[in-house]
Amino acid sequence: MPEQNKPFVVTDRRKFTMDGEPRPDADPSPEREERAVTVAEPAAATPAPADVSAEGSQEPELPPAPTAEQSEQAKRAYEMTAERLDVAIRSANPGMDHPPTMSFEQLVQSVYMSSIMQLGGTTQEGQQPQVDILGARQSIDMLTVLEGKTKGNLSTEETRLLESALFELRMAFLEVTQALARSAASKAPGGVGRPGPAGPSIVR
Repeated sequence: MPEQNKPFVVTDRRKFTMDGEPRPDADPSPEREERAVTVAEPAAATPAPADVSAEGSQEPELPPAPTAEQSEQAKRAYEMTAERLDVAIRSANPGMDHPPTMSFEQLVQSVYMSSIMQLGGTTQEGQQPQVDILGARQSIDMLTVLEGKTKGNLSTEETRLLESALFELRMAFLEVTQALARSAASKAPGGVGRPGPAGPSIVR
């Protein structure tokens, strides 16, 4: 029979009926191995999906928290090492006092002084202030976070110290940013005003 006159035959290879029952006339031969490989390989190569937030950004996976025993061991080891360090320093410097114990007041004062230095407050007379405006802002924001997290847990003196530090730093921040804006305006083309003493400069 010529090729073009061969009848067109459709073979139903479905193994189940519309009701889900096995078809008695179904082809018992298994599916081709190539098809199984084609389906399996992409699934094996696809990595597990990361945890994605509603905004579509991947959430960083936090490490597991240490156990209470691990935390206690680390604390004891730290305290012993710090004590040995204090002893070695005092041995090398006879008459030196024991370092003061860290307190809330010292924490606030430390961040306060860092911010003052970042705002150029410790610049010697006659020198141009070097201002780290972004670092100063971060230091002020650190005290702001501390204020929120400790609200209701501080003594009257601690509250007054923190509020005073934040007030002074915020006012100093405003003063420095305004000085920087005036300095930039005077240096811009067409700037108005008589050039005055060198203003603060941003270090980053």
